Amino acid sequence: MTNDKTAQTDRLIANAVRNRMTRETGYREQALKIYPWICGRCGREFTHVNLRELTVHHRNHNHDDNPGDGSNWELLCLYCHDNEHARQLDAAAARQAGIGSPGSTSPAPATAQPFANLKDLLQRK
Repeated sequence: MTNDKTAQTDRLIANAVRNRMTRETGYREQALKIYPWICGRCGREFTHVNLRELTVHHRNHNHDDNPGDGSNWELLCLYCHDNEHARQLDAAAARQAGIGSPGSTSPAPATAQPFANLKDLLQRK
C-alpha cells in the first residue's frame, strides 16, 4: 500500500514539474521575442552566451497570468529578480509586524531622535 502511495505521489510531482516547465518555456520564449534582452532594472545587456541569466518576472506575481502581449512580464537579470522578490517578502513582513499600512507607498515616519541630547553630551567635561 505504501509503495502505491509513493508511486502516485511521484507521478503527481513529476506531472506538476513537467507542466510548470512547459508553461515557463512558453512564456519565457514569448517574452524573449517581445522584449530586448536587457534587464529592466539594472540595464545589463544579454547575448546568447549569457541569456540563461535573464529571467521573466511576473509583475503581479501570478505565474498563471501570461497574456500574449507580455503586459504582466518584465525581463530581469538573476540578481534584480532575486532583489524584487526579497523586497516583496520584506514588505509582507513589515505589514505583518504592523509597520506601515497595507497598500501604502510611503514608509512609516521616523520616530528616533539620535541627537536629542547631543548638546548635553557636548557640554559635559
